[in-house]
Amino acid sequence: MDGIVTVLKPPGMTSSNVVFDVRKIFSEKRAGHLGTLDPAAAGVLPVCLGRATRLFDILVDKDKEYVFEIALGTQTDTQDAYGTVLARDERIVERSELERILPDFIGDQIQAASIYSALKVDGKKMYDLARAGETIEPRLREISVHELELIEQTAPNRFLLRAVCSRGTYIRSLCESIAERLGTVGYVPILLRTRSGPFVSEQALTISELDTAKSVGMLPETLISCEDAMAFLPELRLPADRTTPTKNGLETHVRGEADGLVRTYGDDVFLGVGEVKNERFRLNIHLY
Repeated sequence: MDGIVTVLKPPGMTSSNVVFDVRKIFSEKRAGHLGTLDPAAAGVLPVCLGRATRLFDILVDKDKEYVFEIALGTQTDTQDAYGTVLARDERIVERSELERILPDFIGDQIQAASIYSALKVDGKKMYDLARAGETIEPRLREISVHELELIEQTAPNRFLLRAVCSRGTYIRSLCESIAERLGTVGYVPILLRTRSGPFVSEQALTISELDTAKSVGMLPETLISCEDAMAFLPELRLPADRTTPTKNGLETHVRGEADGLVRTYGDDVFLGVGEVKNERFRLNIHLY
């Protein structure tokens, strides 16, 4: 079972528990997800299985897309609906006010991650430390928001938005910053990840659906192959006499090829992912 399964994580379930269930369903020890979703969040959680775990560093760095609701006028300690209310503000924010300031949050920026995030401090998740009452220093990180748009207003002081952003972006922290810019407070009652790199919600399956697929012998059909997962990379087809040397770790001269990662084939067989540097190619990730 080598490939990636796109799981639809429900709210209230940890990403680690998703991996545990997937590992059990597929009877595969080698498994890992491509970017934590907070327990309160739902949506796309790709899980790599078998040899596909070798693709982690490539796939985990891809952009993410979220659809989420921001509720203005209330602040919670966890920045979501599960936390304790810390403050309230009676002011009503108009749709036009929100639309006016959203472009200010597009681009590269420094963000402070929520202390109720899954980031680890000394091997322990920050949200476990926060719930235990321990004092935690905010973690700053560089992020980039590529797209940020208002979809619709769902109620007074409640708005549905969509964001496309870099790895490591915390939507709850982004919403808190938006509320501050509007001179009020806010939290995120609904957070849904609709895309993680090339993996989208339309192809996502629940744990229950995976169990059903296993019971009817259709489990392999739920996997996205390593080759298909790398479809976004340019293709490189090697001469027949370079297939064996490539498998043995030797370089090949590839005149005219641009530098970068490539999806590699030899004898019309998918070999894995390699890299071209200065017209010299080497296979880095063996997947044949």
